[in-house]
Amino acid sequence: MSDEALKARLPGPVAARLQSLRHTDGVATVILDASGLDQPAREALEAAARASLAGGQGVDEVRVAMTADRVQRRIVAIASGKGGVGKSTLTANLAVALHAMGRKVGVVDADIYGPSQPKLLANEGQRPKAREKALYPVPSPSGVPVLSIGHLIEPGKAIAWRGPMVSSALGQLIEADWGDVDLLLVDLPPGTGDIQLTMIQRFRPAGVVIISTPQDLALIDATRAAQLFEHAGVPIIGVVENMAGYLCPHCGKASDPFGHGGAESTAGAMGVPFLGRVPLAMAIREASDAGTPPAASAGAGGDAFRAIAARLADWLDGAAR
Repeated sequence: MSDEALKARLPGPVAARLQSLRHTDGVATVILDASGLDQPAREALEAAARASLAGGQGVDEVRVAMTADRVQRRIVAIASGKGGVGKSTLTANLAVALHAMGRKVGVVDADIYGPSQPKLLANEGQRPKAREKALYPVPSPSGVPVLSIGHLIEPGKAIAWRGPMVSSALGQLIEADWGDVDLLLVDLPPGTGDIQLTMIQRFRPAGVVIISTPQDLALIDATRAAQLFEHAGVPIIGVVENMAGYLCPHCGKASDPFGHGGAESTAGAMGVPFLGRVPLAMAIREASDAGTPPAASAGAGGDAFRAIAARLADWLDGAAR
């Protein structure tokens, strides 16, 4: 069977991505453009090509090769100087909100010692697939792919790794096969340690979002985290204030157990944008524990995350110009 006759056997989606096809000595060799396709889509494309060519006259073997343009991927780090300020929750909800805006976004859980993203994005217990030494991210019900050390170790197991092992693990997560994802949000651990230094030196984020609660102790540490990135030449996209105000569900009275406005004042003192506030709300905590990020549904908590995500998107679009 001639090359042209074999091409005529290809279904439309395969033919649209055909780069070349040759039939020699019983071997049909087809090269397909897989740009922009994730792993399941690439596998489906290959299977369709093999199925359509295998029945061709004189075809004893089908060989399929894939090519793809390298995705220009940007990294945004989500950082804090102190633990327990809501960094992981912010990362998950920003990713969900950006995905809803049509962004091709993925999440890397770089908090090696305390991974939270599998729970927040409802894919606990799932293992990433691997091919040719590259990991494939784990899908989530929210549509955001994610990779975490929590997907690779036994649930609840403590990790006791030194710096080089931690840096190597971070590399595996970021250098995974992310398909057409062009924006990675990296949920960093608190502080200014090995992971932050590896992030800056090896992967060079496009920018960093700093999150803090309003009280002085958290703001001191948040300023240190910002200074680390600033001294390395990584742009500070802005500051987010979390747990900013509590509305009593019984009496309706508002209070500020952690203070109010501290992060905004700190952003002003640093000369960087203030991206917004997230309230201290039971609904946000309950939804996060349930793996249903508030940004995926209507409500005050979701609105707060969506507003911050919109400002981040504006920054990304401006930085790309």
